[in-house]
Amino acid sequence: MTKRMGHRDWRWQAVWWHLFFLLWSTIDGQTRYTIPEELKQGSVVGNLAKDLGLRVSEIFDRKLRVASEAGKQYFSVDAGKGELMVNERIDREALCGQSASCVLPLQVVLENPLHLHRMEVEIRDINDNSPSFKTTERALKIAESTASGIRFPLETAQDLDVGSNSVKSYTLTKDECFSLKMKDLSGERKVPELVLEKPLDREKQSVHELLLTALDGGNPVKTGTSKIIVTVLDNNDNVPVFKKALYKIAVAENSESGSLLVKVEATDADEGVNGEVEYAFAEHTPQLLLSIFQINSATGEIFLIRGLDYETSATHEIDITAKDKGIPEMEGHCRVQVEVVDVNDNAPEIVLTSKPSAIREDAPSGTVVALLSARDHDSGDNGKVTLQQPKGSPFDLKPSFSNNYALVTSGVLDRESFSGYKIAITATDSGSPPLSSRKIISVTITDVNDNPPVFTQPSYNVYLKENGVPGSILYSVSASDLDFGENAKISYSILDSKVQGVSVSSYVYINSDNGSIYSMHSFDYEKLKVFQIQVQAKDQGSPSLSSNATVHVFILDQNDNAPAVIYPSSAVLGSLSHQRMPRSAKAGHLVTKVTAVDADSGHNAWISYKLAEATDASLFTVNLYTGEVRTKRAVSEQDDSSQRLLIEIKDDGEPVQSAMFTVSVLLEDGLHEPILDLRQTTAEPSKKNGRITLYLILSLASVSVLSLVTFLILAVKCIRNSRSSGSCMRRSDCDDYKNPNRNLQIQLNTDGPIKYVEVLGGDMLSQSQSFRSCMSPMSEYSDFTFVKPSSTTSLKEMISVLDASLPDSTWTFESQQMHYTGLE
Repeated sequence: MTKRMGHRDWRWQAVWWHLFFLLWSTIDGQTRYTIPEELKQGSVVGNLAKDLGLRVSEIFDRKLRVASEAGKQYFSVDAGKGELMVNERIDREALCGQSASCVLPLQVVLENPLHLHRMEVEIRDINDNSPSFKTTERALKIAESTASGIRFPLETAQDLDVGSNSVKSYTLTKDECFSLKMKDLSGERKVPELVLEKPLDREKQSVHELLLTALDGGNPVKTGTSKIIVTVLDNNDNVPVFKKALYKIAVAENSESGSLLVKVEATDADEGVNGEVEYAFAEHTPQLLLSIFQINSATGEIFLIRGLDYETSATHEIDITAKDKGIPEMEGHCRVQVEVVDVNDNAPEIVLTSKPSAIREDAPSGTVVALLSARDHDSGDNGKVTLQQPKGSPFDLKPSFSNNYALVTSGVLDRESFSGYKIAITATDSGSPPLSSRKIISVTITDVNDNPPVFTQPSYNVYLKENGVPGSILYSVSASDLDFGENAKISYSILDSKVQGVSVSSYVYINSDNGSIYSMHSFDYEKLKVFQIQVQAKDQGSPSLSSNATVHVFILDQNDNAPAVIYPSSAVLGSLSHQRMPRSAKAGHLVTKVTAVDADSGHNAWISYKLAEATDASLFTVNLYTGEVRTKRAVSEQDDSSQRLLIEIKDDGEPVQSAMFTVSVLLEDGLHEPILDLRQTTAEPSKKNGRITLYLILSLASVSVLSLVTFLILAVKCIRNSRSSGSCMRRSDCDDYKNPNRNLQIQLNTDGPIKYVEVLGGDMLSQSQSFRSCMSPMSEYSDFTFVKPSSTTSLKEMISVLDASLPDSTWTFESQQMHYTGLE
């Protein structure tokens, strides 16, 4: 019944203490809870969400977690209620040993945004350990002649509890010869001593058995016992006496093994063997001390046999005995107190409270990357730690509290320059000499779509032969993006524009994945010589970025057009021309001039004339380049009146294109020969010839001025284009395309029945453009006529101009058209 009531009282008191220790307070901005040890798993420590000013929902959203600096995770958080709970059994003695205060620091980490709260949980001791002695039995030998009042130190009991729950008193079983007294030591420590109250009488009682009981201050009280057996001896009645009862020494923790620490001395008043003293550690000396210290039994010198560690234990107390060799042997006692002096032998340590997370390259300055703390097991200045990082990195260490730091951004980040950083943090203490350690923190920079795609060239020139196969590849453009992942994936497209009034998408299409441009149909140089394509490269970022490039497509001419005869005009309706010639014609007489054009350009449009067949090949010749048909000799009476000439007209292309033209010449007697009049006219200049010369000079000057103005306009446009777009077509390309009349050839012919001036373009880029002036010596006003640039689609117009320029008395044409006078 008594035990049951005691148990209930203990439980009531435990509940009372539990409720009392659940109170918390804030000290220096830190939250502190106080709980007793040995609480059951799941016991509530406090409402963490309320004390930190958080809503319960934030615990889950911000991933609240508790980090302990101890080896075990003693606490956890109930995400549903926001309460801090005991996660596993807490043994204060295992956690803090004999320390008067047992405080467990905790760090509460919140993410999104990253924040750190520091809190402490004080563990209060409960009386869960009984006092205990190192040995359960102690043997003493005391001579019967020992004087009353002599004290014999006894072993102190050890109690793992602290404070009021530790050992408070001792009791000794009743014996008329012995009593128990307490001896006060430094640090409020007390040692039990056995006091001899009256002389012993071996003959009366040779052995005394005593029971020493240690009691703690807990409720209920716990006890521990040790048996003391006193053997009464005869003779040797002087005890060895030490010069000092307490020896205090200070030893640096880095002292070398074998160092002499102190020498204790004891004297014995007896003589002979009864006065010879031997030194030894007391029987109850812990094994730990025996492994660190050694005593010379003869001299009393105490040596260090193993290194000291201030962080493990700052003080050591050693009990020394001095025994004589008498019978019975007598012993004296003293104590050596060793104070360990701290040495800076522990390097500081850097602890990551929160691992660094990947950070966007556009993160603003001051963004928290990681939380870390520094600690040093040394004390004083040896334990003061400062953190440093190398200069030049876009990060900074921002101190928060109690050796806690936040690693934050301090500059602009650019993933394209550095995709990650390895930040070397150095911790240095204030010891002498200082010790340091280093920790590498890896920070990954994530990509942001801040770079548009860039083409390899701002513009491309593509040269494409006409009459190509539809669907063939024209060109492949390429762009690159400095970004990463989706931000660097590029798709290509063609921006809508017009080519000859038609959308460019009807001409070409582009592969969106690789930038290859394909033709939609075959191109005809005679219809389209050049066009532009605007290609856009767009990445897959959000928002997406893009850039444009211009593709200039130049159609290259192929020899796909045969020469076409435009003069004489009868060739338009057929391949036969009828001409008349007087029989009085001399050698070199101009019979007619065959003029052909080719819709191609360049070499493909260079035309040559050849007399393929003739009724009399010895009578006529054809100029290879001009197409002039002349007599090789004078006409004789034997020559047939009807001559037939077959002229072959070929271009300079590959393969060669050709056409055949037939000229029928009728030889007539008495036909007026205009060339004689022409020579007479030239010999004696008239007013009309002066007018013709004036027109010729004006036409040449006009053509020169027109060429100069065209060149200046093209130069100004090229300069403007280069300033606006940063690029221009090559000068040769620009000149070829913009100035179709370069290399102008001006040719004046006065032979035969007509006068004509030819102004020809050298490269035929504008579909065989030519300016031709035809003058008739028999025209009343000697008209100076220009035929404007023409193509095969306007042959009739050119023929009509030629017909109107020649006199009807000399030339016969199928039709007469409008008469063009002046420069068009």
